[in-house]
Amino acid sequence: MIGRCTHVVDCRETMGLGEGGGIAQRGTFAECGSDVLAVAMSPGRRHITKPVCEITFALREANVLTSTMILNAGAGTPSDAPGASGGGFGLTDKEVDQMSQFKLLVIHLGGVKNHIIYKARLILRNVNCPCVIICEYPVDFEDFAKIGVKTSRVMPDEANEGVKTKGKIVDIVSGVIRGGETCSQEKLDEIIRKVKLALGGA
Repeated sequence: MIGRCTHVVDCRETMGLGEGGGIAQRGTFAECGSDVLAVAMSPGRRHITKPVCEITFALREANVLTSTMILNAGAGTPSDAPGASGGGFGLTDKEVDQMSQFKLLVIHLGGVKNHIIYKARLILRNVNCPCVIICEYPVDFEDFAKIGVKTSRVMPDEANEGVKTKGKIVDIVSGVIRGGETCSQEKLDEIIRKVKLALGGA
């Protein structure tokens, strides 16, 4: 076989349920190398995991070995987010251990600014890895730094929140819709470029 790289990946923990869940179900941990882990929120009516499958496939096609994790409790907001009513979003010890084994996290979030920044903070508070954020809402490095998240461009202000994370955001790709809509080739190319850059490539 010339010019083709084949990956065999077990992509389901349990049987898929309904739209989105039929693509990747909560609790899924599909291992494919130890470089990059694409982390998606758990599926539901508003959380459709289709883009993370497309992103993972595109990265593997670009010869970036990418594993996939679908969080068990990826819906809602962390309990420390403003206006959170009892939270709902959280990580298990097993998920933290699994994430910590990778060189880079690619975290796929949604379209609500507060949900994006506080979910990212909770993950990076527990996992000491660089990460690329992929989301729909146009967030920037300042938004994360203001709540204590380390970033490659702006660091949290010690006089205000101070540093509240072990991990660091190294890049952001916004404008990726977290629904049934197909991710554009332009966005996939941007993700591949930024992930390769974060891994030390060109």
